[in-house]
Amino acid sequence: MASGLHHDRATWLLALPFGLLWWPWQGRTGFLVAAAAFLLGGLWLSPDLDTRSNPSRRWGPLRLLWWPYRRLLKHRSLISHSPVLGSTVRLLYLAGIVGLLCGIAHPWGAPSPQQLAEQLELGWQQHRGLSLAALAGIEASAWLHLVLDGDPMPRWRRKRSKLRQRR
Repeated sequence: MASGLHHDRATWLLALPFGLLWWPWQGRTGFLVAAAAFLLGGLWLSPDLDTRSNPSRRWGPLRLLWWPYRRLLKHRSLISHSPVLGSTVRLLYLAGIVGLLCGIAHPWGAPSPQQLAEQLELGWQQHRGLSLAALAGIEASAWLHLVLDGDPMPRWRRKRSKLRQRR
């Protein structure tokens, strides 16, 4: 299993090549969006948000937003450390927190959760390619993390292999 520093170095090293993959399809903007999303996914939305880790500390005072997530999930659980599912859960969790905060702050001028959802949908419709580049960047950085840990779905496979050994 790789250390946090190793994860960070690999994320920084591979963000540029990942972004370049999007250049032919989305041009310079796609390159920038994909590379930035790769960095965001690896450094701030890492599968290791389920522990006290470098990604957690990067959130600064806002790391408290991830406290319920960390309390609800065991480290390296199928929910946090699974391909696709892990990133989806982290993005939905973050969207839920943002929606909740907007709902609370709406009387003071913040957009309502419904307005926020409408803006997300409009952004998706108008910039589908860039949205895909961003989602792919976040997911690719999660895959990098899981591969560096040595197994994309460690808990599930370990339990299955232990069952086989008992037979």
